[in-house]
Amino acid sequence: MSRIAVDPARETAALSLLGGLEGARVLEVGCGEGRLTLAYARRTRSVLGIDPDVERIAEAKRALPADLAGRVRFEVGDVVELRRPPAAFDAVFLSHSL
Repeated sequence: MSRIAVDPARETAALSLLGGLEGARVLEVGCGEGRLTLAYARRTRSVLGIDPDVERIAEAKRALPADLAGRVRFEVGDVVELRRPPAAFDAVFLSHSL
């Protein structure tokens, strides 16, 4: 079985190159335990991280720093069943979700 190597510094550097997160309302599909979410969240206006895995969302909520509690929300969910209009977000992305 092969393993996927994760390099958080490269992921966040790639997000910085993309730009557009400053003050943005972000939807992160497949946020898992929030590792990547917490790396960029301070630059955003708000983040909604969704993932169908109840345990990973619980981990994300436990890891959420108090200073981001008003900006970041984690919810168990699936993008197909998301009940928010597309205009509610300025940016949508996913990482390691397929």
